[in-house]
Amino acid sequence: MKIYLNKLRNLAKKQRPLWVLIASASVLVLAGCSRNQGGPGGFQMPPPVVGVVTITPEPVPLTTELPGRIDPVRVAQVRARVDGIVLHRYFPEGADVTNGEALYQIDPAPYQAQLDSAKANLMQAQSLAERYQPLVAINAVSKQDYDNAVSAAAQAKAAEEIAAINLGYTDVTSPLDGRVGAALVTEGALVSAAGATEMALVTQLDPIYCDFSESSTELLRLRREMDSGTLKTVAPGEAKVTLLLDDGTTYSQPGKLLFSDITVDPTSGMVTLRAEFPNPDHLLLPGMFARGVLEQAVQSQAITVPQLGVSIGPNGVATVMVVSPDSKVEVRVVKIGQAIGNKWIVTDGLKAGEQVIVEGLQKAMPGMPVKSVPFNNSSGGADSTPSASASGN
Repeated sequence: MKIYLNKLRNLAKKQRPLWVLIASASVLVLAGCSRNQGGPGGFQMPPPVVGVVTITPEPVPLTTELPGRIDPVRVAQVRARVDGIVLHRYFPEGADVTNGEALYQIDPAPYQAQLDSAKANLMQAQSLAERYQPLVAINAVSKQDYDNAVSAAAQAKAAEEIAAINLGYTDVTSPLDGRVGAALVTEGALVSAAGATEMALVTQLDPIYCDFSESSTELLRLRREMDSGTLKTVAPGEAKVTLLLDDGTTYSQPGKLLFSDITVDPTSGMVTLRAEFPNPDHLLLPGMFARGVLEQAVQSQAITVPQLGVSIGPNGVATVMVVSPDSKVEVRVVKIGQAIGNKWIVTDGLKAGEQVIVEGLQKAMPGMPVKSVPFNNSSGGADSTPSASASGN
């Protein structure tokens, strides 16, 4: 080394200053090489800092996404209950109507006349019965004649009530709160009680049903896991349903599961489930298709991992990076199940207490020592660097 340095000094005296720079650089390189040749004073890179989550079992609701169709809670076919000519239509088509609101008027004149006649007959029959009452006590009339008069008065009363009812039927009203569809008859049309002429259709829209179809095989699997204790059932009336509309948006109002059908469709092997949703803005209309996310069970001790920390290869094999007890990186093959939000449920390959790397994955290599810090969700994605405050050096 000394001989080499002396030669450089002699050469620097004879040549231009460029040689001085080259010589100096060479000395620095050689000096650096001598420092890295082991020994307690040699320079060593610190282990990289990675963000980890510690596996902790937690209760997780298991959801199922099912296709469904919107159905009304109630549908009323408004039909004629008396014969006659339609005089008026009171509603605009497609309007919201209330229970008892007038929709049509059928010509009431004939029924008003029948009511007037029935009232006159009633007055006559009641008057005769009243005259016979004191006479029967003194045997001026027979008991049979009196009974006949009382019976005739009762029949006249019934006829008067029937005439009043028929007159009331000339005002055709909505039987429920809902939305009325197209007018099925117009003014001047002849409607018939015998033919039960349909005049309008009123549909209740709030609340509204959505009927889903689920495979009977999936229901059997869930039931077996509940019976074995692997899953816990959701209490009746507490199972929530979220609705996904055709345009990809999520309906703002959560629903509740009402029942599962007791029969299986023999042609498809599917079971019908019904959920009820509030529909104050009438956004959901009968016949619409939607998808429902149903909470059907709860896994009380589920192992979950953020999706940031799971890599799925082209062969479908899922792997995670785990920090071993001696702070070295291990590659672990896992089996993943259902996605819950931004997490995967891991069914095999991990256990409680293990640390999975979810941040700084680009710096973690199998067998490499690392320094693990708790993962901070607000610090960025899976390949972002843990915050300096968390790394603490």
